[in-house]
Amino acid sequence: MKAYELLFFVAPSIDEETRLSVMKRIETTIAAAQGVIDNVDEWGKRKLAFEINGLTEGDYTLIDFHADPAGIAELDRVLRINDAVVRFMVTARTDRD
Repeated sequence: MKAYELLFFVAPSIDEETRLSVMKRIETTIAAAQGVIDNVDEWGKRKLAFEINGLTEGDYTLIDFHADPAGIAELDRVLRINDAVVRFMVTARTDRD
């Protein structure tokens, strides 16, 4: 398994229940691909560098995990179809393999 890092943000106006459902969906997708979540770091509200979809702030979360590369495509698909996730980025971490 390889080490990855997922950074995503949702609108700060999203309620806590929706944020938890997004996290639960990410966790189940990683677990379904035999992945393991190492660390979840909630950054909270941060100002965006530029306006995205009328938003000037985002509620950020950083997830460090290990997974097979084949499972990343499914995670990418799940994040793209989730309306609560505004932007996301999955990065391979070669320094943590």
